[in-house]
Amino acid sequence: MSETIQQPDPVMAEIGRGMELGQRGERDAARRVFAGVWDGLSEDGDPFHICALAHSMADVQDDPREELVWDLRALEAADLVSDERARRAGVASPVAAFYPSLHLNLGDVYRRLGEWDLAREHLARGLDAVGTLGDDGYGQLIRGGLDRLAGRVAERVDDRPEGPGPSSA
Repeated sequence: MSETIQQPDPVMAEIGRGMELGQRGERDAARRVFAGVWDGLSEDGDPFHICALAHSMADVQDDPREELVWDLRALEAADLVSDERARRAGVASPVAAFYPSLHLNLGDVYRRLGEWDLAREHLARGLDAVGTLGDDGYGQLIRGGLDRLAGRVAERVDDRPEGPGPSSA
């Protein structure tokens, strides 16, 4: 019996390169990589690619309004990703496990924009979806982020910087 060897996905590889740059603090370089990927995607492109790219691009925005645009694109695209498509990309969990992180990011950016009702709405949606996460490091990271966001929203902590700045979730 022969096994099909999955070829590397060049779009995801480039997104991964941008993520590495962002994690090293090279936010401008990461934005350039992500913008190049975005320019290469068609408007009706693969929702998995769009979701991954938008989710990552949001993380390297300096202006929370721009971050919000990308976070909303990621959420919209996630709604179009099938579990089968995610599985083909090597994602072991169902697409439902994307939502706690997507809603965490939206809740936090709405909080930083002073949009408290929307922050609470996305916090609630993230908490509703948290059961889809595994009990691993990633699941703990997202749960911790949701817990911190809940505290900030409950206390209406407005730690927005004077100018644009990175996410604090």
